Amino acid sequence: MPVVVVANPKGGVGKSTLSTNIAGYYASQGHPVILGDTDRQESARLWLGLRPPAARPIGAWDGISSDVISRPPKGTTHAVLDTPAGLHGWRLNDVLKLADKIIVPLQPSVFDIFATRSFLDQLAEHRRAEGVQIGIVGMRVDARTKAAEQLHHFVDSLGFPVLGYVRDTQNYIHLAAHGLTLFDVAPGRVARDLEQWQEIGTWLNA
Repeated sequence: MPVVVVANPKGGVGKSTLSTNIAGYYASQGHPVILGDTDRQESARLWLGLRPPAARPIGAWDGISSDVISRPPKGTTHAVLDTPAGLHGWRLNDVLKLADKIIVPLQPSVFDIFATRSFLDQLAEHRRAEGVQIGIVGMRVDARTKAAEQLHHFVDSLGFPVLGYVRDTQNYIHLAAHGLTLFDVAPGRVARDLEQWQEIGTWLNA
């Protein structure tokens, strides 16, 4: 079972947005998927409560919280884990034990880059990170801008792949308010955003 962890020690970078849409992506592929939330704010768990019955099912990863990180239950094939800001210590160790893939959302600001640099260095050096695939997703950024170029240069210096860029759009906000993702609505309505997810989806399925 692939377990995808979305992590960044800095708050407000879009971890829950990314987590919920990854779960939505897997559900759209027909996979039995669960979504876990170890953040005390429980944004992903609250989002699950908003999800309409008619939408493709995404299960809750029960038995997991900010203080307890347990293995995914049987009966699902894919799992996504949303994590809190400041992930470190035993929580990071437990997450790395579970993770097959770690996606780090990163905004193109000097503060986010500095905060995330230390975390990525820690991941690279961590013993249990061996064999775990790590990728970066640029959040709220236009791939054609200088900021995106600088972000790409920064990530290249660390040796991690940039999986794609997620643009700054109200689509994510409006859909999240109804417990939905890009993959729950007519493709023509979110065509630009789905295009940005093509490479991310390829990496998730690899």
